[in-house]
Amino acid sequence: MSHPAAPTPVLTIEVERCPDSVAIVRCHGKLVAGATEVLSNGVRPLIPDCRRIVLDLSDLQHTDSTGLGALVRLYVAGKSAGCSLELTHLSQQIRNLLGLTHLLDVFTIIGERGVKLM
Repeated sequence: MSHPAAPTPVLTIEVERCPDSVAIVRCHGKLVAGATEVLSNGVRPLIPDCRRIVLDLSDLQHTDSTGLGALVRLYVAGKSAGCSLELTHLSQQIRNLLGLTHLLDVFTIIGERGVKLM
């Protein structure tokens, strides 16, 4: 009798610690209801030690309002601890969602070479 394969996680992350108190968190999959704790549990422990946390969303396929709420909560937690939460490689869907909710101006969006886009 074979057991069904374990379900593929909706969201996975990879954390890379860089010099100068910077961490890059690469997100893979979907940041949706039921998967936000993966991001929160991976990023929150970095906040006290990092000056900057860059969320690389190049492999993030979709996010919903719950995922957006998780990003905002991490942004607020980082800001209160003196840590900057920055986003890079936004898909058109995520860019549209941030624009629609007027959050595009709240988050720092950085370009391909680490340049901050205003």
